[in-house]
Amino acid sequence: MYQDFLILGGAGLVGLQVCRRILTDLTPRRIVVASLFEHEAVAAVEALSEEFGNAAAYVPVWGNLFVPKELAHVPRSEILASRQLRRRLLGTLYGDFDAAYGDNHLVRLIREHRPEVVVDCVNTATGLSYQNVFDGAARLMDWLGEDGFDNAGTEDLEGFLLSQSVPQLIRHVRFVHRATTEYRTRVYLKIGTTGTGGMGLNIPYTHSEDKPSKVLLAKTEAGFGHTGLLFLLARTPDAPIVKEVKPAAMIGYKAVKTVAVTDKHGNGSLFEPHQVPVTGALALAEPAVGYEKVGDLVVSVVDTGENGVFTRGEFAAITAHGQMEYITPEEIARVVVLEIRGANTGQDVISALDSAVLNPSYKAGLVRAAAMNDLKQAETEAELPSVALGRLGPPELSKLLFEAQLLKECFGTISAVLDDGERRRTPTEVSQKLSAHLDASTVRHTAPSIGIPILAPDGRSLLRGPRINVPELTGHRSTVSLDDHAAVDGWARKGWIDLRPENAAVWLQRLAKMREARAELRTAGSAAASIRTYIGSHFEIGEVVAWIFNNEMGGHRMK
Repeated sequence: MYQDFLILGGAGLVGLQVCRRILTDLTPRRIVVASLFEHEAVAAVEALSEEFGNAAAYVPVWGNLFVPKELAHVPRSEILASRQLRRRLLGTLYGDFDAAYGDNHLVRLIREHRPEVVVDCVNTATGLSYQNVFDGAARLMDWLGEDGFDNAGTEDLEGFLLSQSVPQLIRHVRFVHRATTEYRTRVYLKIGTTGTGGMGLNIPYTHSEDKPSKVLLAKTEAGFGHTGLLFLLARTPDAPIVKEVKPAAMIGYKAVKTVAVTDKHGNGSLFEPHQVPVTGALALAEPAVGYEKVGDLVVSVVDTGENGVFTRGEFAAITAHGQMEYITPEEIARVVVLEIRGANTGQDVISALDSAVLNPSYKAGLVRAAAMNDLKQAETEAELPSVALGRLGPPELSKLLFEAQLLKECFGTISAVLDDGERRRTPTEVSQKLSAHLDASTVRHTAPSIGIPILAPDGRSLLRGPRINVPELTGHRSTVSLDDHAAVDGWARKGWIDLRPENAAVWLQRLAKMREARAELRTAGSAAASIRTYIGSHFEIGEVVAWIFNNEMGGHRMK
């Protein structure tokens, strides 16, 4: 059983109960308790140590998991107030993935502690939705005039870009994927949210004047968008076991107490009200110094952890029959630990989706063969090869299809590419033959016309059309330098038909592997059938490229 755990949000209402349940039901060697603030993580570790003694090693860590390490302890308000910090965060969100991955605080925690199990108790959807993209849009629209964008609104524009939940979720899950794969995490379990406590679009509770609340719906969008990305992660080769437990009720509670509190605007004072006439203009906010303070806002409340505190009236309303009702953190923690142990609780959302989605069918396999035959007949009748249009990404697909088509036209069979009688062909020979054949092939016009240029065997010239797909047109970039030979090699690998001998050598190696695997299938039967086996008996360009995706790019399905 697993011994090393990283509990994200481990100091929270649910996270602390997960730690307790792990200590009660499992035999952990170490529990790393991660929280946003240092005092929370330290207090949680002290509470666990006092309750369970030396049952495990407890390690407190803290900081914002979604930002670079150097910003992990900087309040978001401070980041948004600084142009330099905003630009830094924009770069990690929209810029180079590899650079952002190396700097990310969560990635560094996983790299440092190498947990076997990560339990993510962070209320991710709430944190993202409360950045309030709608308020950001309203601020931004105030700067949009008839003549376009006023540069005075740059701060609001950057804040708006940083409030987008989709790019943040995508980056976050991709970081989780690479880090857990690279550092061999065995299980990643997320405690998610429905966003509305299990209620529907008729939910009466809001974070705005709209009903249903735009912010609450954004929370639901983020919560289920996160689920969708985790569903993909669970279907990714070499990824950890991925699970999600999604409570569909309010979670509570931590304690009942009488304390000084604040309202949703952060006010903790009682004021003597002003009487004003119902006429003229009404200021929606006035300086508090203009009002007489008569005391502090003290009230008896129930503490529900990350959801905040509720008065008796609020708690009674939200937990009443027919409303959100509620579930305890102990019940959630019990399900979490059962799922870690491999028990089938029936409450793993990812498994539920797995069993509910419609998978490839036998009938579709039969119909595919008919469609392929019909396409071949239509191709023959039209006397035009049906290769690629570039509509189906990635760019490598079109490039590889066209290169395979040239090989097929020039040599006919896979074996003929590899051998000339008893002699193995050389990369230079293949390169020269493809170049000599190019003028007679429709590829010469079709590929450049749809954005796939053709690099000559000597690498000194390029056949191109009006637009080139790789490198991509991004932002205001419209030109690139061809003097950067390393960049040219990268573009050729990704999206150019490459007639150089170096690329011909790559094709000879892969085709040899395909022929070898096909021979094994004949002698070993179904036991040899796998994604490394080229099933077809003819040079079918789509099957060849699918083999490359399966075996060279790791782009195959697991289920």
